[in-house]
Amino acid sequence: MTFVTKLRFQSGNRPALDEVVDELKRMLERKGADCKGPHSDPPRDLSVPLYRDLSGAGAQLGDWHYTVYSRRMEIHGSDRIARRVGHMSFPESVRVEITVEQRGPVGT
Repeated sequence: MTFVTKLRFQSGNRPALDEVVDELKRMLERKGADCKGPHSDPPRDLSVPLYRDLSGAGAQLGDWHYTVYSRRMEIHGSDRIARRVGHMSFPESVRVEITVEQRGPVGT
């Protein structure tokens, strides 16, 4: 049984996101981990209504538009390295999701 660690990064700050992902990729390559990615998802354009006061009952001032960029990576095996990645600190502007799957041999 091998473990696959899936990483998903999201941020509205594209340069910060690219820097984090590139740095992580270089570290994984230096350590000899089997890594797939980074893969880019299409950017999502979002909008949030803005109101004059916090209750939301006041006059709407317009919308706040922003873009969210995301990248995906997978680490196959290399449990020690994946655990190290899970304990790393990332910038506040980058959201990180980590999912671990256990996969059995193919054909069993």
